[in-house]
Amino acid sequence: MSEHVLVESFRLDHTKVRAPYVRLAGVKMTPKGDRIEKYDLRLGQPNQEILPPQAIHTLEHLLAGYLRSHIEGVVDLSPMGCRTGFYAVMLGEIGPERMLEAFRASLEDVVAFEGEIPGASELECGNYRNHDLTLAKDWARRVLDKGLIVQETIEIAS
Repeated sequence: MSEHVLVESFRLDHTKVRAPYVRLAGVKMTPKGDRIEKYDLRLGQPNQEILPPQAIHTLEHLLAGYLRSHIEGVVDLSPMGCRTGFYAVMLGEIGPERMLEAFRASLEDVVAFEGEIPGASELECGNYRNHDLTLAKDWARRVLDKGLIVQETIEIAS
């Protein structure tokens, strides 16, 4: 039996962070020397505010494009399994302040969005019926109204 690897997010003290926030969750260097930064883009307070599946799914579709239009280096944007936010994987040295500004601008775009959700057809999406634009816009507005911060990592005391 192999030993379980403790991932970074399991060492984060989820009772002490204050959402909504942007947090640099980790940095890796590739064998060729490329820098990869992983960001925690938290919308809801852990264990208190959970985004409905339809809201997080629609936010994922909208933010996937909007984030790329506000900042270079986006490799991936993925929803957290706990449904309190997203992980953004970035190529290059981005920095939390630049990430925060790009995330804020992307959320503003979500609030202003009208029309058909990108990639939300049976042909393009694995669960195309699971969307709610109104909920997604409400969550984006809620985050903007609360104000995004850069959250430092607070590890669980050992």
